[in-house]
Amino acid sequence: MRHTRPADRPHDRSSDRAAHRPSRRLRRVAAASAVAVALLAGLAPAANATGQAPPPAAAPAAGRHLDRAELRAGLAAVHEAGIYGIFSAVRDGRERFDGASGLADVDTGRPVRPGLQHRVGSVTKSFTAVAVLQQSAKGRINLDRPVGDYVPELLPGERGRKVTVRMLLNHTSGINDYIADAFPSLLKGTTESLDEHRLRTVEPTVLIGYGVARPQRFEPGTDWSYSNTNYLLLGEVLRKATGEDPERLITRDVIRRAGLRDTYFPGTDPRIRGAHARMYESFYGIIDPPRDYSVYNMTWAGTAGALVSTPQDLNAFYRALLGGDLLPRRQLEQMRATVDVKDDKGAVVMRYGLGIYSIDTPCGTAWGHDGGVWGAGTWALSSPDGSRQFAVGYNLMKYQRLNESGTEFLPHPADAALVDYRDLALCGATAPRKAERALPQRAEQALPQQAERALPRAVPALPAPLTAPLR
Repeated sequence: MRHTRPADRPHDRSSDRAAHRPSRRLRRVAAASAVAVALLAGLAPAANATGQAPPPAAAPAAGRHLDRAELRAGLAAVHEAGIYGIFSAVRDGRERFDGASGLADVDTGRPVRPGLQHRVGSVTKSFTAVAVLQQSAKGRINLDRPVGDYVPELLPGERGRKVTVRMLLNHTSGINDYIADAFPSLLKGTTESLDEHRLRTVEPTVLIGYGVARPQRFEPGTDWSYSNTNYLLLGEVLRKATGEDPERLITRDVIRRAGLRDTYFPGTDPRIRGAHARMYESFYGIIDPPRDYSVYNMTWAGTAGALVSTPQDLNAFYRALLGGDLLPRRQLEQMRATVDVKDDKGAVVMRYGLGIYSIDTPCGTAWGHDGGVWGAGTWALSSPDGSRQFAVGYNLMKYQRLNESGTEFLPHPADAALVDYRDLALCGATAPRKAERALPQRAEQALPQQAERALPRAVPALPAPLTAPLR
């Protein structure tokens, strides 16, 4: 059956104008969510910055045979629910499943394939954190040393003395995000700046300046708030501590050490090198029909979210990380010391460590990260020992819609289908049947954390906290 989609409508200049002309309710939400549009922003408004390791939990069990027919059906369900294309890699011990469903190009009908390269957004943060922890193991970076000792010109004064490297890693620094200033039209509720900046090259120090110039969100170390500025600062700390370009350092010490073949920083090149899907952005209906952003200069994301990878490489990376191949035991333990991330009712929705987070699944705790950039979403999770894994990439972003008052996202079947697929991939036969469970009232709590899209990632909680990043 042919998949219906908004992009089936003919493209004309009037639709371009409509993409830049917000409705009253979307104008308000688009402005409020400028930071949430970031690669990953923060599922919850507050967290206890204790740095305590989470209590032990049962792990998704390996050793069950992968049900390939069920996994293929799960991917098809995500596509039929409205996502243009989705591709995935699943592992259980030595068993592997690579699958895909849907379209890589809605105009030509080209199908997605399992091993496509993809922009993985904030999954980059796990790679950057590993590089920082490697340098910590060598004695070049002290996690509890003030950031101002390394980059006083970027975080001067009292704040530079209060914020530590560890606070950058676990998002307890209180430093604001830079996204709103990097794409200023979002503050007006329009998306022209996404198109205006397609080929722009921007230095990380400029982006850091945007975030640092915004008001401090809270006293350092007293709360939790996702900020991409933290991870650009970490890139500059790496540069100062090692004398090397941070992206080259991460490539040598993390990507190559993990044996990844299709993972790289694109630098100023706006095109993805290998086979890839087109990447469509809807921005909650403001861009209608969704527009292709697969050609984009990613210097606006840098060490916070510029990586290109594949689901297979992401599984290999997290397997190497959790198995102890990339970090000494002490540094890996520090990486998994977490801060509780809570929703507006005080419930813990995830636990954020140093560039990696844990969430609860029907069969136990899973570790990983998610990411999202214009048109591209990613989610990668593993059992604590890396024996059971899943990673997905998909090419339609912020497809959800808001209610008439513009205060909440309406339920979307793709959100539930994605969680069903996650549970099937990680838990196999132990995953609850769809009829046996319902999504939480706030769907994003079970999803990746990118929250705004109500999907995988770590963004401001929906909907009330959407305004928090811009306060």
